[in-house]
Amino acid sequence: MTIERERLEADVLIIGAGPAGLSCALHLANLIEQHTAAKKSPELSAENIYVLEKAREIGAHQLSGAIMDPRALRELVPDFEKTAPLDTPVTGDAVYYFTEKSSFKLPITPPPLQNHGNYVISLNKLVKWLGGLVEKKGVNLFTQFAGRELLYEKNGIAGVLTEDKGVDKNGKPKDNFTPGYELRAKVTVLAEGPRGSLTKDMVSRLKLDGLNPQNYGIGIKELWDVQPGRIDAGYVAHTLGWPLTPDLYGGGWLYGLRDNRVSLGMIVSLEYHNPLFDPHQAFQKFKTHPFVKRILADGKLVRYGAKTVPYGGWYSMPRNYVDGGLIAGDSASLLNSQRLKGIHTAIKSGMLAAEATYEALCAGDTSAAKLSAYQKKIEQSWLKKELWAVRNFHQGFHGGLYKGLVHAGLQFISGGRGLVDPMRVKAGYTEYENLHRDRTLVDQSTRFKGDGKLTFDRLTDVYHSGTRHDEDQPCHLVVLEPNICGDRCVREFGNPCQYFCPAAVYEMVTDQGAPKLKINAANCVHCKTCDVADPYQIIQWVPPEGGGGPNYEGM
Repeated sequence: MTIERERLEADVLIIGAGPAGLSCALHLANLIEQHTAAKKSPELSAENIYVLEKAREIGAHQLSGAIMDPRALRELVPDFEKTAPLDTPVTGDAVYYFTEKSSFKLPITPPPLQNHGNYVISLNKLVKWLGGLVEKKGVNLFTQFAGRELLYEKNGIAGVLTEDKGVDKNGKPKDNFTPGYELRAKVTVLAEGPRGSLTKDMVSRLKLDGLNPQNYGIGIKELWDVQPGRIDAGYVAHTLGWPLTPDLYGGGWLYGLRDNRVSLGMIVSLEYHNPLFDPHQAFQKFKTHPFVKRILADGKLVRYGAKTVPYGGWYSMPRNYVDGGLIAGDSASLLNSQRLKGIHTAIKSGMLAAEATYEALCAGDTSAAKLSAYQKKIEQSWLKKELWAVRNFHQGFHGGLYKGLVHAGLQFISGGRGLVDPMRVKAGYTEYENLHRDRTLVDQSTRFKGDGKLTFDRLTDVYHSGTRHDEDQPCHLVVLEPNICGDRCVREFGNPCQYFCPAAVYEMVTDQGAPKLKINAANCVHCKTCDVADPYQIIQWVPPEGGGGPNYEGM
């Protein structure tokens, strides 16, 4: 069936209304405002900027550890402190090493984890605030619209097709069927966050890969109301050690917010060896440590979320410009993995993408040659200086925590070089050890269930993520070769999707005596872990119908 689609034309199309996308839109609108006031040509208008966001509202999919370096925001909005929703300045910080029953405070907080001058924030609230500034400039913000596929032209892109709405789980139109739009633009900026589906496709199709494959961690987070006096507002603690073993790279955090709230979580690099390791269970055990349990006792869980984090750094950065297109923020591997911060780098990259786009529009030339100014701007900014100094940081932890700390020390002394530069690594999903089992499913009856007060099972946590999907729609978790799941994966890796997914999406069942994968797509919190960590790379995460997914209110 041929579907007639409405076609819309824009100067600039930005995919993703996170820190990078909204900063790009706001800075570009400011540049156009100055351009118009100076009566320059050609004629430009902020109304010809479109921002596409798949969440039900701006900010709903924004999950973050929520410590923000304000450097970039101060450049974007110089008086941001007057109106931005900043929860609290950081008032103190510390790093602890956990054993199962004890904790040891490091005598000196390592410089990358010193947060004086930074803010504890809700990224959800900050992005809503940025969205309001963008709308006041006349930019068009479209929520509940997901980019289904890019429109390719020659060696670049010319826009995006949005998803069809009102399609049932068998792919047939329902009574409320509405075809997607064909959105064409002179410049399309991909600011989708980590493992963006359109970015992934473009990087693969146009061979834009960096020197190293991208590596990821999974961050799992909860927001709690706690009893007064348990943690000071603005206090930041990072942890190493238990419950993670030394061969795993990761750690925990607790951030004190105003009104007796605490943000806590754990991040684990997705390059571990045991395919049956369960990051969600590790996080729940983390909360039973005496240091953490004391803070949470008699408190109440408010929100839950999970998200992948791009760890690869400078050497994993794809070529970020093509004819008609740019890549910004986490999609472009611009997170500082040493500082565990990417908000300020996303904002800065969005601003630089706006400047390159503005210059291309003024010149009437949106070719890759012209848009390559974006990469030059990155290299001439503090963004390059900051990321170059940590270019081998995460790669140094591939051998585990202790070796990683040695590498980190040498890199700190040598300005990021370390013993080997560049330090090469493999993709994390290649690190699983083969279990060499028979074709028998792993018993799931003994899985961690939690006590319902301090610790929780995954379904309880998913409830607290505010996740909502229309169940009568095509499954957005596409398994390209499902037979592998019920045969090879059972024998070789014990179906790790049941363990690495923090939302109980993947479940192995028996169908007529044979193992079969069951997908509970309605649970999906859009973390993209499955797309990253599947050992066969046969799971493709594609956007569900716009408006679906989590609602990270206050996170």
